[in-house]
Amino acid sequence: MNKYISDLCNFLDNSPVNFWAARTVCDRLDTAGFKALDMRDAWDITPGGKYYVIQNSSAVFAFIAGTGEPVAGYHIIAAHSDSPGFRIKPRCEMQCDGAVKLNTEVYGGPILYTWFDRPLSVAGRVMLRSDNPLRPSTRLVRIDRPLLVIPDLAIHFNRAVNDGVKLSKQKDMLPVIALGNNDSQGLIRNIVAAELGVDAADILDYDLSLYLCEGARTVGLHNEMICSGRIDDLSMVHAGLTALLEGAASDSRFTRVLAVFDNEETGSGTKQGAASPILEHILRRVNTSLGGSDDDFMRAVADSFMISADNAHGFHPNYAEKYDPTNHPVLGGGPCIKVNANCKYMTDADSAAVFASICELAEVPYQYFVNHSDVAGGSTLGNILTSRIPLRGVDMGAPVWAMHSACETASTADHVYTIKAFSKFFAL
Repeated sequence: MNKYISDLCNFLDNSPVNFWAARTVCDRLDTAGFKALDMRDAWDITPGGKYYVIQNSSAVFAFIAGTGEPVAGYHIIAAHSDSPGFRIKPRCEMQCDGAVKLNTEVYGGPILYTWFDRPLSVAGRVMLRSDNPLRPSTRLVRIDRPLLVIPDLAIHFNRAVNDGVKLSKQKDMLPVIALGNNDSQGLIRNIVAAELGVDAADILDYDLSLYLCEGARTVGLHNEMICSGRIDDLSMVHAGLTALLEGAASDSRFTRVLAVFDNEETGSGTKQGAASPILEHILRRVNTSLGGSDDDFMRAVADSFMISADNAHGFHPNYAEKYDPTNHPVLGGGPCIKVNANCKYMTDADSAAVFASICELAEVPYQYFVNHSDVAGGSTLGNILTSRIPLRGVDMGAPVWAMHSACETASTADHVYTIKAFSKFFAL
């Protein structure tokens, strides 16, 4: 197996939810000698220095300070840590006849039926009592065994199931965690407390999600595909991180940035999302620490470029009618430039030409994705970020099948191509 694909599988398996994805990124940054910064502290940035900032335990912003003048720009790759799925509600245990189920809320836009009848477990963030009520202690938790299942209804009770069924998020999608009629109150807190080795009474709150226990794996006659949950968008996070780390030993006049936001799947409107000023604040502080003025920062932004990296819809061989007749990227055909006439993406002819040139320099094939004019598409990080910072930039992504499924499919070749393109971008 290609080293990048093996590493991607490991990265996906270690990142079951957004908080663990951020932790996995930070662990790799630590190993590579990056220094963690706190937004509450004064910063002393040195040219060529390697740093990162964590926001809300779920977003990470890593950068290598440029060695040029403060007016030198930023080369940015942006991606996101979150994926659609299910969050566990407070007071979640529900006792039924002979079973205990959990009350959950849908996060983002998952393909609901793909979560039926799969081994699931729980991971996320737990907040514990501390000496400072304004700063509770944060611990990450992950139950490393199948703990739940969302059972589908037998076809004998729903003969029309294969004709299409409207699912209720509150009724049909609740996972079962145990059998029996015992008292279930506080069950999740007790499980989490035992896993962390803490007193359940010290758990003040939690952000817990369900995740698919089936690990990432390659499939296909020549292992040319990868199947996993959370390929959207952790494959782009992995590609950007790999490119940043592999090029970290070389100097650049530009400040190279990997921005991993959270909450893209719900509109980015949080303090750790792309609609917040967090990236602008970080870039301004870097510029100031390197001796720049407000005018220098504006000039640096004008000389910058951003790649908004979020996966794209690959051409599905069973649903050709859903795709644009001339702009439908195929799996294995290389990363694709995403274009939308109504500005759902930040791509324009200028930025598309830049990314195409980068791919040519990297000797990587590239494709275009444009929505079928009768099929609405979603937006991503690029146009949201440009409402905060007037950056030149392109929206792109590697094509995938079944985006937002519990288990998505992508091409192994496309991932390698994407890493090569990102590495060339950071080397410019």
